[in-house]
Amino acid sequence: MRILFITSTRIGDAVLSSGLLSHLIETSDNPEVTIACGAEAAPLFEAVPGLVEIIPIIKKKRGGHWLALWGQCAGRRWDVVVDLRASAIAWLLLARRRLVLRPDDGPVHRVEAIGRLAGTATPPAPQMWTTPEHDVAAAKLWVDGAAVLALAPTANWRGKQWQAERFAELALALTGADGILPGAAIAIFGAPAERSAAEPVIAALPADRRIDLVGKLDLLTACAALRRAAFFVGNDSALMHMAAAVGVPTLGLFGPSREAHYAPYGPRCEVQRTAQSYDTLIGAPGYDHRTTDSLMDSLSVEMAEAAARKLWAQCEDL
Repeated sequence: MRILFITSTRIGDAVLSSGLLSHLIETSDNPEVTIACGAEAAPLFEAVPGLVEIIPIIKKKRGGHWLALWGQCAGRRWDVVVDLRASAIAWLLLARRRLVLRPDDGPVHRVEAIGRLAGTATPPAPQMWTTPEHDVAAAKLWVDGAAVLALAPTANWRGKQWQAERFAELALALTGADGILPGAAIAIFGAPAERSAAEPVIAALPADRRIDLVGKLDLLTACAALRRAAFFVGNDSALMHMAAAVGVPTLGLFGPSREAHYAPYGPRCEVQRTAQSYDTLIGAPGYDHRTTDSLMDSLSVEMAEAAARKLWAQCEDL
């Protein structure tokens, strides 16, 4: 079964598409999987069962990247072509079956919108695949069995990023004597380019309990490490979606992005957004996502801690 899976440029969106990919693999005989995605997201799929090839989509002028992708795929007959980018590729290739995601601005979660293509009663939940090598590398990051709170205090743009001092205050409250994880270590995750944004959080945490992983892990080792954490708190980001996909209890902090579309997905997930609504935040005079500072000021530490405690209690009942 030859599957061509065309998915997102962004890492977070690629994670959200992984449930459909998992469904296709599990329901196919001898799947041979080719994945086309953005170069940054490509490492996410290195451990996919039945993987034949990953084709990075490098954006070119006048849509030249689509022509390049067609040239790489046109010489083969496909059993299934999935196109989550709404390009014309699926219709220009020889395929027995085509699954094409149409743009939809309605209040439908991204996982549910993609899941409709599977034709299942329940949308396939995101899933991350790792290798034993990734798992071994993750196991070296902290003592086996230790309780660890995972933090992702950065985001792909400044407006979605909660203040560093509040992240640190929340982490200390959750790992304090009366917190959900008393005495736990605190692991800080982030990409190499996010180092400067994460530094104030790292500096505010006790040196004997912090595990600084910012810029130090590849994507799949980060997935394996998140799987070993006891709880995750982060901004709306790729790391948030990765944490949810590997099953760790995940609290996502939202402000100038829509939780209806991008909340962490799964039964062990919760959202706490700012007191100000999405429409209020992005409708402010002079709003420009490229230049704005944090728009998360109306989210207090108390609000986030209450949401974390609520999720923790829910997970204990599962």
